[in-house]
Amino acid sequence: MCKDETAHPRHPRSTKGMRVFNTLPDPYEERLRGATFLADALCLLPTIPDQSVNLVLTSPPFALTRKKEYGNEDADRYVDWFMQFARHFHRILKDDGSLVVDLGGAYLPGAPVKSIYQFDLLIRMCRELGFFLAQDFYHYNPARLPAPAEWVNVRRIRVKDSVNVVWWLSKSCYPKANNRAVLKEYSASMQSLLSNGYKPKLRPSGHDISGKFSRNNGGAIPPNLIGYGHAGEAELENLLEIANTESNSAYIMRCREAGIKPHPARFPVTFAAFFIKLLTEEEDVVVDPFAGSNSTGYAAELLNRRWVSVEMSEDYLKGAVLRFEAPKACEPDLAPEAALSLLPLEG
Repeated sequence: MCKDETAHPRHPRSTKGMRVFNTLPDPYEERLRGATFLADALCLLPTIPDQSVNLVLTSPPFALTRKKEYGNEDADRYVDWFMQFARHFHRILKDDGSLVVDLGGAYLPGAPVKSIYQFDLLIRMCRELGFFLAQDFYHYNPARLPAPAEWVNVRRIRVKDSVNVVWWLSKSCYPKANNRAVLKEYSASMQSLLSNGYKPKLRPSGHDISGKFSRNNGGAIPPNLIGYGHAGEAELENLLEIANTESNSAYIMRCREAGIKPHPARFPVTFAAFFIKLLTEEEDVVVDPFAGSNSTGYAAELLNRRWVSVEMSEDYLKGAVLRFEAPKACEPDLAPEAALSLLPLEG
């Protein structure tokens, strides 16, 4: 049962900005280009007009065998639970819009074998709702703690999980996308090739590499493996690098100062920024129905996209508000311009 979400007062730090949709209730907090809503997404999503959103980007509570404080569902009920939201995502997305979902893995209770809920969910969204799998991505974090402890640390019969799956789904076979917006720096070997030239030849794999290979296009096309900047050098050759600075970020520092507990399962702002840049243009609309610490809204604001973020926990939203605070004298590197410099290269 959805209650009246308009009863929540505006956060005192809110800045009056543009209203993305006139059909939405009053926001918890408002910025220049978007707003955050203290609400159940199942109650708020019906107020968003049909075919009005360019990107739904989210990391929902994962399906885990143990309950977490951010409200995850059991693995055996997760797919049915998420499909309620997915039907709204399909309705509100434009025909060239995209849905990006970051999902962590889960083991079956009492056994060293894994749930396949991410794949069940993918199949149901495609077969029942008409989504297409535009591409699969893999979110790699080598610093993740070994788990589950029973199988990894105690019995030593499994290795630690360091990868989330990321499904990029679309309503059509040709969603809006531009990989020139997310080019990464050329590797040292490619820079040497561009400087010294390349002789066209047939490679051992059978690929015929033409002279166009030595053309400087401003950067390399990134892979579908997204990871953190402290991986080994060999790994980085085929890794879309995401700076892992969240443990000492402005968000964490300000939460500590305010006595607010940070969200325990946030993803980096640069992760959200990568998909926003790849799949949208300025003034497009981005929606995150499980906002948490609002990485998505903050990245969208920095990148001049309109945005709507929804979160059920006011405690998490109190911390999310602090992302938008102006930098203090003691943290000059946390200004929006500096934050943008951490985002993937422009094309």
